[in-house]
Order: sequence, then structure tokens, then C-alpha cells
Amino acid sequence: MANWQDRPLILVCNDDGITAPGIRALIQTMNRLGDVVVVAPDSPQSGMGHAITLSSTLRCEPVHPDAGPQKEYACSGTPVDCVKLAVHALLDRKPDLVVSGINHGSNASVNVIYSGTMSAAVEGAMQGIPSIGFSLLDYRWDASFEACLPFVEQIAREALNGGMPAGTCLNVNFPKPEKAPYAGIKVCRQAQAKWVEEFDKREDPRGKTYYWLTGTFVNEDHGQDTDEWALANGYVSVVPVSYDLTAYASLGAWHNRLEP
Repeated sequence: MANWQDRPLILVCNDDGITAPGIRALIQTMNRLGDVVVVAPDSPQSGMGHAITLSSTLRCEPVHPDAGPQKEYACSGTPVDCVKLAVHALLDRKPDLVVSGINHGSNASVNVIYSGTMSAAVEGAMQGIPSIGFSLLDYRWDASFEACLPFVEQIAREALNGGMPAGTCLNVNFPKPEKAPYAGIKVCRQAQAKWVEEFDKREDPRGKTYYWLTGTFVNEDHGQDTDEWALANGYVSVVPVSYDLTAYASLGAWHNRLEP
């Protein structure tokens, strides 16, 4: 259980950039739960996964995008850089909670692998901090986050009060706003789905070839216990995520094949 000296310290991050409407909505909600420090990218970092900056310098400047009571820093690095920098250089104590988002677009199913939003939450878990990534199935910059916020507060409050199992974080996705009011919360598993990808070959004005990644999302999982099912049926999906990528079900087979 939590044991705070005063109000809990909440670190807020994202991958859409510190001025994105999603993170501004998340910050205002977290301000009701604790003392907030924001460390977020100074520009969009979508699809960065768990990338970190190794070959260039990191810059982190105080900013004041609005009149909120939180401290804010815009970082030149990735979402994971933001969490690492906050925990090891900017804060005088370890946060009680890391929240990332609210992402503009889905991070359900296989998208969790590519997501900078979720990688920030995973990094928080690796640092031993209860962590949550929030995403809304709406890529529009002017998306409405109003229907999400009561659930964001409920889930964050539960994480603060009850903690999380070690080595885990939560991947929370919200259906499209037009499905509101939402049917409730479903704790579920990640759907077995994939992107069928293509590269659109193009030519620039100088005659040089370049490629633009496109693709179609294909859900091959028809189970009713998945995040994709929950979202399609108007539920908020909550998937516990572990950063331990060991395929435990395969250990025995590989022992037999390689250690006869």
C-alpha cells in the first residue's frame, strides 16, 4: 500500500508532445490526485517504442504551457528518455505513479510494441513505479477526451491506493468518443492481431526515390476476452503488461532441443 509523506508525486509523460491536447487533459485530471511533474517530449515521438538517446545530447527546459500548478519540462528526447531523466536527474524523490498519454490513437493489441506512450509506462514499471499508459481511439488533434477522464481518474486512483504487482504496468485504451457513454471497464488480454504492411514507393521533386509506410490492421483473434473485443463493444480495455518478454510456454521445448 502507498505510504506518502504528503500528496503523492505523479510523473506525467506522453509521446505526442508536451502541447498535445491529450496530455493537457491528463495533467488536469492528475492535478486532483497529487503533486504533478510533467516531463514530455518537445515534439511528437510516436512509434518510438523503447528507444533511448545514446549518440546525442539531451536537453530539458522548464516550460509553462498553461496555468496549472504542476512543474513542466520539455525534453528533446524520447518518451523513455523523459522518464529516465525525471527519475534520475530532475526529481528529488521517486514518483508514486507514472502516467503516460492520453495518446491520440490506439495502443491496443500489437500496437503496444511500437508505442512510445506505453514504453514510457513500461520504463516506469522497470523503475519500480506503478505506471499506466492511456490511449484514445481517435487520431484527431481536436479529439474530445471528456468521456475518458472519469475512468482515467478511477484507474489512476486505484493504482495509487492499491499499487501494482512488481514488473507490470497497465495498458488502458478508450473506445472512440462516439461510443460514449462507455459500457464500463473490461480487464482483458492483448488480442492476437497484426499489421499487414506495405511501403508506398514515391519520387521526390529531384527524382530521388523514397518510401512511405502504410498498412492495414488485421485482427485474427475472435475471443471475447481481448482488448479489441472490449473496444469494439464500447468498453474501456485494461491490459496488464509485463516487460519480461520470456516465452515461458516455450522453455521446455527449447530445453529438450538444446540441452538433451
